[in-house]
Amino acid sequence: MSRARADEEEYWHSSKFRAFTFDDEDDELSQLKESKRAVNSLRDIVDDDDDDLERVSWSGEPVGRRNKLPSFQSLSDALTDTGGKSYAPELRRPKAEYKDYSSDWSPKDTVRRMQRGKVCSLERFRSLQDKLVLLDEAVAGHDGNVITAVLIFLKRTLRREILFRELEVRQVALCHLIHFLRETGEQKFLLDLLLSQYREHLNIQDVEKRREFLKSCIGLPFSAEDTSHIQDHYTLLERQIIIEANDRHLEMAGQSELFRKYPRKASILNMPLVTTLFYSCFYHYTEAEGTFSSPSNLKKTFKIPDKQYVLTALAARAKLRAWGDVDALFTTKNWLGYTKKKAPIGFHRVVEILQRNSAPVQVLQEYVRLVEDVETRLSLATKYKCHDVVIETYRDLKDRIQLIAYKSKVERGSAEDEKINSILNNM
Repeated sequence: MSRARADEEEYWHSSKFRAFTFDDEDDELSQLKESKRAVNSLRDIVDDDDDDLERVSWSGEPVGRRNKLPSFQSLSDALTDTGGKSYAPELRRPKAEYKDYSSDWSPKDTVRRMQRGKVCSLERFRSLQDKLVLLDEAVAGHDGNVITAVLIFLKRTLRREILFRELEVRQVALCHLIHFLRETGEQKFLLDLLLSQYREHLNIQDVEKRREFLKSCIGLPFSAEDTSHIQDHYTLLERQIIIEANDRHLEMAGQSELFRKYPRKASILNMPLVTTLFYSCFYHYTEAEGTFSSPSNLKKTFKIPDKQYVLTALAARAKLRAWGDVDALFTTKNWLGYTKKKAPIGFHRVVEILQRNSAPVQVLQEYVRLVEDVETRLSLATKYKCHDVVIETYRDLKDRIQLIAYKSKVERGSAEDEKINSILNNM
């Protein structure tokens, strides 16, 4: 029995048989911009159709007086610690050769011996359960060096997704690992860890917990672009909380005719930015820019491009059949006081959106006339039966043959028929 155990220990601890490790061994060329790509995968938060549209607190327990590392109260403390003292000597990786191979120690006994400065073998802890018990005992012992040593062992012997998953519910250990990675300059591993934590916000159902979670993410060392995106995400959720509380009150009190006529189908909480803008354009279009629910305030705060704003506002106002608002959306005035129609999205798209919202022909043909390309204008006018536009276009082209051909498509004796006859007689 002792011989078998000796052989087993020889296998696990000899230099010939290395423990399996999941550490990346790729060269520098394979280390792409993980932060940008992963955060961009979350853009669904701010990109959605007009028709659609938390885990736990980051706070951890105090590490304790016996720590030789800083005591982190929260993830933010670990990330923002910029003290002048160097912790590098304390964070040096422990030697891989462990002298005492006794297999009778429990995780608690192992932690106690490590606290007394004994060199202990951690390779005996092979199952995931044993490793997690060891980590929990290290955290309970309030010794920063022991916690870090155990984390280095887990980092080497566990797959990343498993390690990240277990650290989600062990915030003290998470803080120590983040500090260690920052001190040792392991940026790729650190970013992977931080991104896994950021993705977890999708599982948080409680809106206040999600808000606090996002707030804590603002201090994470992402790139400048990704940090800006996370800040916008947090600001958007704060706005949604305010808008939702106010609108729910108005809806329940029956004080708004718009809410009575068009009851809300869902809460605005956790909706994408474009959906929030559509909601604002639908229910709060006339509000002053100083209010959080104002569309112009959202546009300014989140730097929404003119094209996206116009598309969203057009869809919302057309759904309400507010044709006056649609007209004002495209009317511009120059310094001489002259007005003209201008659309950053192209008037052909304006026509399509208006038609989907059952705009009357009189409204449709006004925007069909503004389509610059003649073939596109004729195609849209014919498709949506804007007879006046078709007749006027053929008149301007002096195309008598097409006018005669189109005469058969309008009702005999109608105003359009008489208009064609008049043009033909004067050509």
